Amino acid sequence: MSYIHIFQGAVVAGTASGSQVSENTGNSPISVTLNATNSEISSPIKLGIRCDSGYTSVNNTVITPTGDSALKWALSLDGITFEAYGDPLTITSVIDATNTIFYAKAKSTSDETPINDTLTDLVVTATIGAV
Repeated sequence: MSYIHIFQGAVVAGTASGSQVSENTGNSPISVTLNATNSEISSPIKLGIRCDSGYTSVNNTVITPTGDSALKWALSLDGITFEAYGDPLTITSVIDATNTIFYAKAKSTSDETPINDTLTDLVVTATIGAV
């Protein structure tokens, strides 16, 4: 069982808002449409990460893009300064039952074949403890 989750949509810091992103279901993916011909880069996508009620993170939480197109995803704490594409994002603050905000963006390259990428994930690595 997972005690920490990523949310999208109307996420607000310090609240339990937003819609949970898929966890092996594909029913609510983080989605962006890009024009590869123009090597387009998406606008930052605002996301929230939070633990189930009664739990918090212990030490750092690391979010890592993995999968076939991982090198086309970049993560950020502020939506302005992004890690390099494919690099992990480390959150040093404690994550509790309210949203900690972070951002993702995706890029396309003119040499790629258009695809519906369902094989790239954001993997969360964290130690979770009871409150």
